[in-house]
Amino acid sequence: MNTIEQYLNDKLNQRADAGNLRVLPQHQPGIDFRSNDYLGLAQSGLLHVPHAVGTGATGSRLISGNSEAAETLEAHIAAFHQASAALLFNSGYDANLGLLSSIAGRHTTYIYDELCHASILDGIRLAICRGKYYFNHNDLTSLEGLLQKHAGSGQVIVVVEAVYSMDGDIAPLSAIADLCDRYGAQLIVDEAHATGVIGTRGEGLVCSLGLAPRVFARVHTYGKAMGCHGAAVVGTSTLRSYLINFARSFIYTTALPPHSVQAIARAYELLASGDVSNGPLLHLIQYFNTKGADAGLAGFNNAATPIRAMITGGNDRTRALAERLQHAGFLVNPILHPTVPLGSERLRICLHSFNTPQQIDELINLLSA
Repeated sequence: MNTIEQYLNDKLNQRADAGNLRVLPQHQPGIDFRSNDYLGLAQSGLLHVPHAVGTGATGSRLISGNSEAAETLEAHIAAFHQASAALLFNSGYDANLGLLSSIAGRHTTYIYDELCHASILDGIRLAICRGKYYFNHNDLTSLEGLLQKHAGSGQVIVVVEAVYSMDGDIAPLSAIADLCDRYGAQLIVDEAHATGVIGTRGEGLVCSLGLAPRVFARVHTYGKAMGCHGAAVVGTSTLRSYLINFARSFIYTTALPPHSVQAIARAYELLASGDVSNGPLLHLIQYFNTKGADAGLAGFNNAATPIRAMITGGNDRTRALAERLQHAGFLVNPILHPTVPLGSERLRICLHSFNTPQQIDELINLLSA
């Protein structure tokens, strides 16, 4: 074994010894309580686009991969989310990486929620900027302390998520926007788990609260409730032009294939027309909250989001509990360290519009036992 192979093997063995070695899960039948397909669009067949032209974009948007369909879709995305412009990226990870790494300068300070997604953290890590600081999760006092400290020392950018993917809780976004206004900071919101879920048409948390004019940029991703793939950054026309010129994850990659562009467009059509609604999902979320409280289950928040987290503690215990649920036919994933901090290992339960009250009753009975 050569030196690099030995190094890799040693690192894998360390993970295995600590009980947190990641492996790809095998496909198994069961009732889905783990995917991000909140509205069931990915499995519905409604996004099938049989007349899509071509299987590949043939190049980056700046070479041969641009299309009228992509630009039409971007205009529709911007209008749907009450913004001036939008720019498609190949994934939410690419969008956050390109946005956050490119817009900061040497006099920029990033302030972000400690539970922000890895794509946000990686984008900020790549930025060449004055400083990078996190505040305690959803803690307005912690955020204001950092804003007070860094106000007046260059551009300050606050980054939060609308809905946090591990706990399913919602950011106090109106209060955060007020603090940003007070201290002259810009606000960026990742709407990944709010797109399609929050708002009368699934337009996201920012629009549902009437905050669109006060938010500098938003990231909407399509691999969750929208049932497709890809993402978009929405904001001003200036921001769109800047990203085309400076966002490396946009410039140096092949564009989304035509069928992905058409699938995203179709998903927006379904939301706008009301043919697909978040109403049944929101009803099931409330049903789960009520039944869970009646059963005395602790640790679940009551937010109107499809993500339910049950803190169990310890990789081995969490993995064993998930296996018991899976053996009973319920597909629930364990979320282990190092994905989450030590002691906060959990069962992550995702609700979908295609789940039934009976399935929720059975799952809660198993959790209670």
